Amino acid sequence: MKALRIGTRGSALALWQARSIARALGKSAGGEPEIVIIKTSGDKFQQTSFSEIGTKGVFIKELEDALLEGRIDLAVHSMKDVPTEMPAGLTIAAIEKREDVRDALLSSSGAKLASLPPGARVGTSSLRRQSQLLYARRDLRVLELRGNVDTRIAKLKRGDYDAIVLAKAGLDRLDLSGSITEVLPPEVSLPAAGQGAIGIEARAGDTETLRFLVPLEDAETRSAVTAERSALAGLGGGCQVPIGAWGRVENGQLALDVAVLSPDGTQRMWEKDSGSPEEAEAIGKRIAQKLRESGAAALLDSESRGTRA
Repeated sequence: MKALRIGTRGSALALWQARSIARALGKSAGGEPEIVIIKTSGDKFQQTSFSEIGTKGVFIKELEDALLEGRIDLAVHSMKDVPTEMPAGLTIAAIEKREDVRDALLSSSGAKLASLPPGARVGTSSLRRQSQLLYARRDLRVLELRGNVDTRIAKLKRGDYDAIVLAKAGLDRLDLSGSITEVLPPEVSLPAAGQGAIGIEARAGDTETLRFLVPLEDAETRSAVTAERSALAGLGGGCQVPIGAWGRVENGQLALDVAVLSPDGTQRMWEKDSGSPEEAEAIGKRIAQKLRESGAAALLDSESRGTRA
């Protein structure tokens, strides 16, 4: 067979992820994999607010189109960017071992979240992060922040913001973790469903490609991400409501925490559950049901314009 074609966005982080998959596959898949850069809607409209363009599949739709049209053989994604509903004929064939799930604060002054001055300008593109920051510090000014990781850090250094919040896994992968002022614990900033995990999407009927991807699968990460995405789907993950989810296997049991917040950070609902890793999807559904029954439905129904990570 010919070498596999790996589709990816063109950002430094996306290319790092695609190259890591190419290295993992090596030459076992018919020769050195070819990396194909595809520009997505999220890349084309970097100056446009997510509230205007929506976020459902904004970073992967064009990659999925290329898969379905046979222009690439697999696509590499950050799992937090993958909608819970997938196009017919495609599957997440493998999820690699997850890296750090946490969010990280970078501040120009070196101040941690608790010691940022009143009214400090904090940048993020994520409604989930915004609401959790405001839940912790109602006095902060949370401002929209778009662009790739290096662009966002440049804006911080330029003085556009007093602090910004990014995923720690991305900073680690790009050797930028030295810029981190504080790693935010999950009880302060619960991560997005799938955060820190790399997923590989392929055509469901492409048995040859699927066979090469089997060694890249990490069972514990798959269970954790499945539970998180199940909860997100059960809560209506296509609506613009801040939802955090963190699954992990501890002592053989899968534990899951899920939080739903109001966009202004005045309300937070939190549920947790656990069970065997094989119950991942059911655990997510149970938590979603508990949250809805305890009043999360009112938050979910009040906002319906597309979820940010």
